[in-house]
Amino acid sequence: MLVKTYCAAVNGLEVTTVTVEVSMSRGIQFHLTGLADTAVKESYDRIKAALTNNGFKMPSMDITINLSPADIKKEGSGYDLPLAIGILAANGKVESGELDKYMMVGELGLDGHLQPVRGALPIAIRARAEKFKGLIVPKQNIREAAVVNQLEVYGMETLMDVVQFLDGDTSYKPTIIDTRKEFFEQQDHYELDFSDVRGQESVKRALEVAAAGGHNLIMIGPPGSGKSMMAKRLPSILPPLSLAESLETTQIHSVAGKLSRDTSLISQRPFRAPHHTISQVALVGGGNNPQPGEISLAHNGVLFLDEMPELSRSVLEVLRQPLEDRKISISRAKYSVEYPCSFMLVASMNPCPCGYYGDPTHNCVCTPGQIQHYMNKISGPLLDRIDIHCEIQAVPFAQLSQMQPGEPSAAIRERVIRARKIQEERFKPYKGIHCNAMMTEKMLHEFAEPDASSLDMLRMAMERLKLSARAYSRILKVARTIADLEGSEHVKIYHIGEAIGYRNLDRGDWAERGI
Repeated sequence: MLVKTYCAAVNGLEVTTVTVEVSMSRGIQFHLTGLADTAVKESYDRIKAALTNNGFKMPSMDITINLSPADIKKEGSGYDLPLAIGILAANGKVESGELDKYMMVGELGLDGHLQPVRGALPIAIRARAEKFKGLIVPKQNIREAAVVNQLEVYGMETLMDVVQFLDGDTSYKPTIIDTRKEFFEQQDHYELDFSDVRGQESVKRALEVAAAGGHNLIMIGPPGSGKSMMAKRLPSILPPLSLAESLETTQIHSVAGKLSRDTSLISQRPFRAPHHTISQVALVGGGNNPQPGEISLAHNGVLFLDEMPELSRSVLEVLRQPLEDRKISISRAKYSVEYPCSFMLVASMNPCPCGYYGDPTHNCVCTPGQIQHYMNKISGPLLDRIDIHCEIQAVPFAQLSQMQPGEPSAAIRERVIRARKIQEERFKPYKGIHCNAMMTEKMLHEFAEPDASSLDMLRMAMERLKLSARAYSRILKVARTIADLEGSEHVKIYHIGEAIGYRNLDRGDWAERGI
């Protein structure tokens, strides 16, 4: 007897419907075809134990199973459930009349309990696109899969639950989640707030400009000056996620297996802060079984690199292309995947190895050569891609001891949202462009063209600071954002002046002066 069940293969964010064809004939062998990896091949032992422990018996017949399309690699343990149901249906133990209406995924424990799988959300989206009536997933994956409307999603705890459901038990009901209600309720709950920050008004201004235009930013200052503290509060002033952005972000985290059981949609912008010992693969993604890296997990959010010069040079250099393209293509001999990675890069660093170069309260013990070597760990091409360079000093005790809180994140966020709305209106005709940081050279000429006096200032800055053409474009983008925060239609000379002031690390004498 030939029976078909349906599941899915996840490759990057792309999902392919997989048909599990089970055929039984006289014999005693077990054959599994269709480019299955080790985890899928090992499913035979898990299925046999699960069937035995739930009152069934593995058929004493020749079992041939094909995973179609056979030329796509099948990875992971999520195929256990459709394989087990296919075997039971082919042996007449499960009604097969409804099998073509449901897609199913799940790993089987030896006692028949279903274990969670990765990628439940993109699989649910694929099931709806393929016009399946419903999707059967482990109970732990139910909230992320039930986000998809127009699809019946059933969360099951055991293999027996699935068998009884397919046999017509009407006590099992699909899970329904009010996605919009939950999404908007959780958007404005932030534990960290800029009201906790005393002083540092110039740095907070730079962070506001960066948030308003989606610009990359680096903070340079001595230890304890508040670099990490302010970076961690940046998500609280960013515009809220749209539902489309949230769905895309949640899919990436679902594929990576990073969603908690009680999460349906990610409602706040991601903030990823990997340790400086991170490897290239962990940062950009890949591996034997390709997984999203930190830059993709930070998609639509913030990637914070603390102590940036402490990361290895090779790791830092792999950021150059993703920062420009906002996507990462990973090609290996056995696979090729692409992940989105549109993120804000926020970095921090000390001005020298000891950390106190230019600090009026401490003596620096580093030589000019050591300082220059330390700064050279970040290459010029990478610095060119960071729009805002912000110097920061430790806050004096007189300001720290003040009990009066700083400006709250909500007030700053309102200004940022107003500036972003101006940009959204401006870039409506341009697909994939949402903020000033994404502008192309053609758009710069259209929306950020400097007047004669501003051009003279830019020319002087270019000559004195020896800026590259990319740095010139970055200055115009930042100036356009500063104008948007002010509500100005045109970029004016003082907008250009402030933007030039955010290019501190481009100065050739940086390591030869005090901050």
